[in-house]
Amino acid sequence: MLPLGELLTTDGRTVEVIDPGLHNRNAGPDFFNAKVRIGNTLWVGNVELHLKSSDWYVHGHDENHAYNNVVLHVVCEADCDVLTEDGHYLPQLVVPIAEGLKQNYDELQRTALYPPCYKIVPTLSKLTIHSWMAALQTERLEQKTFAITEWARRLNGSWEAAYFFCLARTFGFGINGDAFEQWAVNIPLQSVGKHRDDLFQVEAIFLGQAGLLTPESVPERYRVEALAEGYFTRLHNEYQYLAHKFSLQPMDYALWRFLRLRPQNFPHIRISQLARLYHERRSGLSELLECETVEQLHKLLSTHVTPYWETHYTFGAPSAHSEKHLSKESLDIIIINTAIPVLFAVGRHRQKEQLCDRAFDLLEQLKAEKNHIINMWQQCGLEAKTAGDSQALIQLKREYCDRRDCLRCRFGYEYLRHSP
Repeated sequence: MLPLGELLTTDGRTVEVIDPGLHNRNAGPDFFNAKVRIGNTLWVGNVELHLKSSDWYVHGHDENHAYNNVVLHVVCEADCDVLTEDGHYLPQLVVPIAEGLKQNYDELQRTALYPPCYKIVPTLSKLTIHSWMAALQTERLEQKTFAITEWARRLNGSWEAAYFFCLARTFGFGINGDAFEQWAVNIPLQSVGKHRDDLFQVEAIFLGQAGLLTPESVPERYRVEALAEGYFTRLHNEYQYLAHKFSLQPMDYALWRFLRLRPQNFPHIRISQLARLYHERRSGLSELLECETVEQLHKLLSTHVTPYWETHYTFGAPSAHSEKHLSKESLDIIIINTAIPVLFAVGRHRQKEQLCDRAFDLLEQLKAEKNHIINMWQQCGLEAKTAGDSQALIQLKREYCDRRDCLRCRFGYEYLRHSP
């Protein structure tokens, strides 16, 4: 918060902030590409903030060429002059912090209660909450768009492969997300596509590339039974043939997690469901882009296991018969974390606003997620009704509360300007 009076540097020159620039959350100056008029000169460059001028030297900025483009040093206390690495004196602007403001900020940073601004939440206006939640929802989709776009770039510009990659990661449902990510990168879609009409061969490649068709991957207590049943051996032999044909290398099966995992989330089950989805041509980007409602997405992504897995959760361990369909809750998670972000990302990439608008509409059609983050905000007085709300609150916690980045948070701003 800048004072209302005239802004002056420590050597008496007037300061006019035309554009504060972009806030930098990574290494380097605090704000990039700011426009500041100092005296009669318009400067375009970076701005650095410190409590004291001497912090410039404490942080080693005088020896870092990345700070040579700083045009203004903003401090609460000017206790010395500052020099850049290339020997230039920096103009300094002193902006004192009001005692009440400083006290409130210290409370936000030091309180052990979570979230730190919980006292102010019940007093916030509906307009403040709605506007911030809308911004957070968009920010989360933009963040995911960046990640999806980066994966498309790494996958030789293939948005089809990027969608499959995101879909696979979501099938890990948190615990096995990283393993599914590595598995998806290890799936040669062009090669698998040549055998797409044969579900058995698709499943053989999918399970084989997961490292789950080696005898060592089967727990010892189930190994004899698995070999005796025959299905494991058939898949193993088929994978060996296809692996030789396409020069495939399986991932390490030890990367998969089973401890404290519900059987329906075992990688064998999720991979079998993905194999059927792929075989039935319901995992493609074009099919996704045709869906306009949640009901259409449910129908597209609904899948179940192949016959063997209807009576097994892992090789050699029989279970009660079940087709093991994806539950409605699981489908909603896939839609929220994969389908909608990919729709938004493709809309941005192709400059088709209707796809971006559809992503927002779908978030409003879905009910809010249920997890500890949403429960935490509900206890503070913030109720999430739609998936858009819950995604916004997840973004708020992870990107602001966890980082104690209260200065960029609108709730934190309200806390700072009012006495709790």
